[in-house]
Amino acid sequence: MTFRRHSLSFLFFFATLFCLAQSTNQAYWSYIDKYKDWAVEQMNEYHIPASITLAQGLLESNAGRSRLTREANNHFGIKVGGSWTGPYIVQSDDAPNDRFRKYKSARESYVDHSKFLQGKRYQGLYRLGKTDYRAWARGLKAAGYATSPTYADALIRLIEMYNLNQFDTGKYRSQKSAAIKQASAVPGNDFFNRHVVYKGNKNYFIIVEVGDDMATISRNTGVSLRKLYNYNDLPRDYAPTAGDVIYLQKKRKCASREFRKNPIHIVEVNQSLFDIAQLYGIRLESLCKLNGWDEPQAVQVGDILRIR
Repeated sequence: MTFRRHSLSFLFFFATLFCLAQSTNQAYWSYIDKYKDWAVEQMNEYHIPASITLAQGLLESNAGRSRLTREANNHFGIKVGGSWTGPYIVQSDDAPNDRFRKYKSARESYVDHSKFLQGKRYQGLYRLGKTDYRAWARGLKAAGYATSPTYADALIRLIEMYNLNQFDTGKYRSQKSAAIKQASAVPGNDFFNRHVVYKGNKNYFIIVEVGDDMATISRNTGVSLRKLYNYNDLPRDYAPTAGDVIYLQKKRKCASREFRKNPIHIVEVNQSLFDIAQLYGIRLESLCKLNGWDEPQAVQVGDILRIR
């Protein structure tokens, strides 16, 4: 039985995959889409790479889902200290009952993060290139931002996994015309005012917003429904939800070159094989072949998959 033949057992697995998947990938892209402009704004004012700000926000807040973020609008895990005289929230971290800053809004957290990195211990970072996210990640760790020995590697992995360095150059803002060059745009339609066109693994994609469906995406991008389903390895009855990644071109056979030195993915909580394929812009069939499978397999937390 091969992947191409779409046997009954494969179709059953495929349907189950979509019913059970609760994508970590979706939560992360929703966070990126929501806060990217603030990260760019802070970069322009304080000269901190937007990719670093977003990666720290994702990591420290668990894509906006952590208790600190939900109850204190604290996206960067910044503790009480220095000149802080505002409110705080208590949570065990390096020590029991550590005190973390509490903000009125997420925006206040983003601004305070930039000001926090103006401190003396971080001054050496500003001699680095604005687009050298690897050096910035290692510099943050060396300066003592976090105690985890893998902190820099975690930031770099997030930046490369989600192509966050596109926000350091502003390229994501100029990709719209190329992505919809063949689109039959409807005059007066605000679809591309509401959707940023991103690029990952050499492919254009959008993030689904509330109210989108596959027909709407097809109509506004000029990509046929059949191609949208095929490009994204989706069953024909699939209904997208906010935060989903929808590719506008055929995905690649492997992950991008950034992963050539570490061509693996470790499966996370609530992450399906489909999520991983979408995350790296890899065709589901190709992901199976990279791992020596004739058809999709169930994956579990901690499994190691080849992506290149």
